[in-house]
Amino acid sequence: MIRGKQFILLALSILILAVICSCQTPAGRTAGVVIDDASITTQVKTKLFKDKILTGLAISVSTFEGEVTLIGAVKTLEIKQHATEVAGSVAGVREVKNLLKIR
Repeated sequence: MIRGKQFILLALSILILAVICSCQTPAGRTAGVVIDDASITTQVKTKLFKDKILTGLAISVSTFEGEVTLIGAVKTLEIKQHATEVAGSVAGVREVKNLLKIR
């Protein structure tokens, strides 16, 4: 009887491990990577909002595998460059794609 319970426990453990290991998004990213990207996005948005030069500007931020993309409009090239620097200063950011337009 004990061996039967041990076998069932082992089989259940293997099944749970298989399910956990196969959890990926359609893009092949694990839940951990998605959470890391969401955390980076939040941190970048917070820094942009708190920055004296950038506060109040409508800048959209998205992150994919540590690559941050900025979209929106700013008044000068200096502000655009400053946004790149602020976004790049966040831990975990591998690259910043600055698609901000100058009005």
